[in-house]
Amino acid sequence: MSAMHPAHEPRPVSLRDRFDAGDDFETVLASAQLNADLWSAVWRRAVVPPEFVARVEALGGTWHLLALSADWCGDAVNTLPVIAKLAALASNVDLRVLDRDEHLDLMDMYLTGSSRSIPAVLALDAEFVERGWWGPRPSDLQAWTMSEGQALDKEERYKHVRTWYARDRALTTLEEVVSMLEAAAQSRR
Repeated sequence: MSAMHPAHEPRPVSLRDRFDAGDDFETVLASAQLNADLWSAVWRRAVVPPEFVARVEALGGTWHLLALSADWCGDAVNTLPVIAKLAALASNVDLRVLDRDEHLDLMDMYLTGSSRSIPAVLALDAEFVERGWWGPRPSDLQAWTMSEGQALDKEERYKHVRTWYARDRALTTLEEVVSMLEAAAQSRR
């Protein structure tokens, strides 16, 4: 099971309007109620190797990332700060975040199986056309969670997930999000 997904058929919702209504990451960070210290710590420690920024800038054009998230989500707290750092460093990408529960109609278009799993990160081109989406977690971790991880109780499963994120240092998230953007750019050609 891959965490990268092809673009959906055109949607009745305006992704441009949704993007414009989204919060920038600094606002999300400042408004975090749950896990606020963890959100800040992951943001402070987030490192984006220069090769990822170079790959995104080589795409040309303008790209918009629209994330559905919530401050209580452990996967979001481990992935969105580094995606936000990538968007801050790459001159041709910007990021906005929508609260999942305030946009359930949009969330229901990006289900993982039948679950409203977050984050869901949409890749939008310069005209705000969806070109792909990623989520809710890196593909290897998602595969483990949906197989072996199911045999563990919730606390043990989350302990493993937290350890996985700490060891990975967001490199898999960056690779998958950048690869999604590269595939999106290819689909426009």
